[in-house]
Amino acid sequence: MDTAPDLHESDKTGDWSRLLKQKYKKQLGEISREYPHKRSLIIDYREIEKFGKVGIGLADELLENPGKVIEDVWEAVKANQLIRTKDAKEPKGVNIRFTNLPKKTAIRDIRSEDINTFISVDGILRKTTEVRPRIVEAVFRCPAGHFTKKEQKYGKFIEPDGCATEGCTFKKIELLPKRSKFVDSQKLRIQESPEGLRGGEQPQTLDVDVTDDLSGTVSPGDRVIINGILRSMQRVIKGEKSTVFDIFLECNSIEIAEKEFEEVEIDEKAEDEIHNLSKDPMIYRMITHSIAPTIYGGEDVKQAIALQLFGGIAKEMPDGSRLRGDIHVLLIGDPGIAKSQLLRYVVKLSPRAIYTSGQSSTAAGLTATAVKDEFGEGRWTLEAGALVLADMGVAAVDEMDKMEKGDRSALHEAMEQQSISVAKAGITATLKSRCALLGAANPKYGRFDMFGDISDQINMPPSLLSRFDLIFIMTDQPEQKRDLAIAEHILKAHSTGELIAQHKKTPIDGVTDEYIAQQLKPVMPDIDPALFRKYVAYAKRSCFPILSAEAKEAIVNYYLKLRGIAEPNKPVPVTARQLEALVRLAEASARIRLSNAIDLSDAERVIHIVDACLRQIAYDAKTGTFDIDKVVTGISKEKRDIVRVIKDAIRDIGGESRRAGIDQVIEAVSSKGFARDKVKEGIDMLLRHGEAMEPKSGIIQLI
Repeated sequence: MDTAPDLHESDKTGDWSRLLKQKYKKQLGEISREYPHKRSLIIDYREIEKFGKVGIGLADELLENPGKVIEDVWEAVKANQLIRTKDAKEPKGVNIRFTNLPKKTAIRDIRSEDINTFISVDGILRKTTEVRPRIVEAVFRCPAGHFTKKEQKYGKFIEPDGCATEGCTFKKIELLPKRSKFVDSQKLRIQESPEGLRGGEQPQTLDVDVTDDLSGTVSPGDRVIINGILRSMQRVIKGEKSTVFDIFLECNSIEIAEKEFEEVEIDEKAEDEIHNLSKDPMIYRMITHSIAPTIYGGEDVKQAIALQLFGGIAKEMPDGSRLRGDIHVLLIGDPGIAKSQLLRYVVKLSPRAIYTSGQSSTAAGLTATAVKDEFGEGRWTLEAGALVLADMGVAAVDEMDKMEKGDRSALHEAMEQQSISVAKAGITATLKSRCALLGAANPKYGRFDMFGDISDQINMPPSLLSRFDLIFIMTDQPEQKRDLAIAEHILKAHSTGELIAQHKKTPIDGVTDEYIAQQLKPVMPDIDPALFRKYVAYAKRSCFPILSAEAKEAIVNYYLKLRGIAEPNKPVPVTARQLEALVRLAEASARIRLSNAIDLSDAERVIHIVDACLRQIAYDAKTGTFDIDKVVTGISKEKRDIVRVIKDAIRDIGGESRRAGIDQVIEAVSSKGFARDKVKEGIDMLLRHGEAMEPKSGIIQLI
C-alpha cells in the first residue's frame, strides 16, 4: 500500500523529464554551456498544456501547488542529468521559471484562497529597491567549534535555539557570513494599470519579492506581467502579532509587456512587410493617414506628428556634448479642433508614452519628486515623473497654457538638454528624459483673433516657444466646403459606431463583418497600428541617414533666406535652433523611407512644413518678412522701432528736461509715417515698462 503514492510521485517526475526532453532540449543545452551566467530554465505554460492529457494534469497542479511542482521539475532535471556543467558537477542553483499563464488576476481581486497558488498579475512598476544580498542558509558556530545550519525564509531572521550537535549544551552561537549562502534580492511594487479602473477607484499595489537573476532587470515605469506564488506574512504592529496577514508575491518570472521602440520585437514576416511598405511611393501619405484617421484633415499636423514619432538622430559629440534627436511639436488652436484626440492617439501608437494634462500636473509630477520611502528602509528616494517615465518615447502634455509659471519652467531643461536635474532632500541626481514632447495649448483669450498679433495671443513664455521645432496654429475658420466634409466624416463615423453597437446586442440582417469593414473604411488607418509601431521601431533601430550635399545646400539656403542677411534693417528673424530643427526633421523624413541618405526631396518636404509653421506665427504682414522676434522675445521689431522713434521725439522736443506733451509727441511721430494708435500703444508701453513716467496729466518724461 505504501508504495502507491511513491509510484505516483516518481511518475510525475517521469512526466516532467519526458516533457523537458521533448520540448526543452535546446534550452537545457544552453544552460549547460553557459552556467552559471545563464541559470534559469523558462518553461512556457502553453507548452505544458499542449502535452496531451498528462500535460493538462501537470498544468493544473502548477496553479494549485506550485512549490511541489517546482521541486518535481528540479528532481526530473537532477535524476536524468539534463543539465551538465563544464566541470561535470551538478549545478546547484538552477531556477525553474514558468511564463505565459492563461489567466491574469487583477491585484484588487486577490483573495485568501489565492495564497500559496501560482498567479499572474500585470501592471506598471512604481518603485524598485536596490538589489541587495539576502541570506537563505545561515551557518552558525558555537564556542566548541560545531557548525549549525538554519534555512532562512523571507521576512524575519531566524536564529536556532542553540548548537544542534548532540551533547553540546552551548546556547551562545555566532553567525558566519562567509560560510552562509546568499542570493540577490530586490523588492518591487507593482500598481495595476489605470486603464481598467472604474471611476473614483485608486489603483492598488502589490509588493513583489524578486530573487537571483531576475533582480535588477526592470525599472520603474515598465509595464510588466509578473508570475509567481502568492505568500502571506503575519503583520506585526508595535511588537504585537496581528490576526491580519500581509500578502506579497514571490516572483517566479517577469515578462515585460510594453517596451521602448528599441525593444519592440519584429519577426521576419513583419520585416518583409516593412520593407515593402517603405518602397511604396505613397508611403508618406499612408503614414499620415494612419495617424488618428477618425479626425478629418489636419494633414500638415499629422505629417509633423509622423516625423516626431520617427525622430531625428541623437548625436554624441567627441567633447561629450549631446545633440538631441527628438522633435518637439506644439499645437495651439481654437477649442474643439481635436488637439487632445491627436495627443491621445499618439500615446496609443508610441510604446512608451505618457499623457498628462497641464492643468493638473505640477513641476514635481512632470520631473521628479523626493518622497520619504516606507517601502525600502524609510530613506528618501526619487519618484520619477511623467517626463522621466516617457524616456525614449513621447510625452504628450495637454493644456500647456494652463500650467503654473514655475511648473512650466521645469520643461526647459527637459526639452533642450533632455535630462532633469534634481537637488532635493540630500539627493542630487540627473535623470534622463530623452522624450519627444507633443504639447497642446489654447490661445490666451480662448479663441484666435485673426486680426490681432498672434504672439500676444499665445500665453506662453518665448523661452519655451523657441524650444519647439514646430509650432502649429490651428484656427477654426468657417468655410462651407471644408465644414461639410468634416460634418459628413463625423456623422459617418458615428452612424457606423451606432450600427456596430446595435449589431453587437442584436445581430441585424444583412450586416456582415465585410459590410462593417466597408463602412469603416474612411476611419480605418492605412497601416495597422501594430504594424505601424513595428515600422517606427524598425526605422529607429536600423536607419541612420546622412545628409547629402543637395539637401545641405537646400537647408542652408532656406536658413539664410530666413535670416535675411542682405537687408540689415529687417526684423531679426530665425535663430540657430530653427536650423537644428530643419536637420532633425529631414533625418526623420528620410527614416520614413528607411533611406540611408537625406536627399533633396526630404529637405524640401521639411522646408515646406517649417515654412507653413513660421508663416503662421512669425509672419509680419506689413513688411512681408518673417519676424521670429515675435515668438522669441514677445515684442515685434515694429514695436521696438516705434519706441525708439518716440524716445527720440521726446528728447528733440524737451531737450535737457527730457519731458514733452503727449499730444506733441504723437504729432511728431505720426508725421514720420507711423499710425496714431500705434504711437499711443508705444507710449503706453513705455509707461508700463517703467521707462517713462507721467509727472502730470498729458506730459511724458523719460526716466
